[in-house]
Amino acid sequence: MDFLYFLEGLRTPFLDNVMLFITAFGDEMFFMAIAIFLFWCKDKYDGYYMLFVGFVGTQINQLLKVTFKVKRPWVLDKSFKPVERAVPAATGYSFPSGHTQSSVGTFGTVVATTKNIIIRVLCVLGIILVPFSRMYLGVHTPADVAVSFVIAWLLVIIFRPIIKAARRSDKTMRIVILIFILISIIQTVYMSITYWDATQENLQHGLKNSYKMLGAVLGLAVIFEMDTRFIRFETKAVWWAQILKVVLGLLLTVGIKELSYLLFGLIPCVVLSRLLSYFVMVIFAGAVWPLSFKWFSKLGRKK
Repeated sequence: MDFLYFLEGLRTPFLDNVMLFITAFGDEMFFMAIAIFLFWCKDKYDGYYMLFVGFVGTQINQLLKVTFKVKRPWVLDKSFKPVERAVPAATGYSFPSGHTQSSVGTFGTVVATTKNIIIRVLCVLGIILVPFSRMYLGVHTPADVAVSFVIAWLLVIIFRPIIKAARRSDKTMRIVILIFILISIIQTVYMSITYWDATQENLQHGLKNSYKMLGAVLGLAVIFEMDTRFIRFETKAVWWAQILKVVLGLLLTVGIKELSYLLFGLIPCVVLSRLLSYFVMVIFAGAVWPLSFKWFSKLGRKK
């Protein structure tokens, strides 16, 4: 808290705006956009790599949150004031930092999959600045940030050889996905049990995320089988067709997610609606939209 008070003394309206901008690179939407770009336009296994790091990181993050039940800094210390505009997005328990987990995992995966020096430098800046922004804004302590930082980097390192093995063997990929599904089911059961042993608001947040990850992992299993057996989409296209592919596809993917929220929101069980929404979103992004890639690959070609 001493360090957070120190950062509080450095705040200015300009720096607040800068840090609010930087912290957005730890949002779910940014992770989704980068993962989709890798999956659709660069190399689908690089996309799987980022999804593995992101999904497992989120599961570990939520597991630690509901296990330790650490409250936000301004709840622990009533005299401390975070940047007010950052508070609405700071949901759930504080330890560890979800934004740090997401940003370090996302940028770390990009560093591991590219040789472009400029991109690497920008990613390293993101790896440093996003965690710092969480502390500057007063929504996380150094402990929250440090633990997520280490976990994310360990996942980037651990999954690198696993994804290399998966490239050579579909069986390896199937085993990895099956393990993910089993872990997701176990965690969802654990979260459901723990739900009755803490404040409803924070646990509801964690429980929703757990079901979302289970739906996403189940969707991942389906799209891998569909692509391996039937679709076999290619990622290559001219640069402007790639941009068009990503922009249109991302807008449609987000639209599908929001529409499914509305439709499945009619289900009395909120957490089940989240599972179904993310399952449908992943299926669209990984199996439906790629059906259009042959058309995109033809754009710009000389006849």
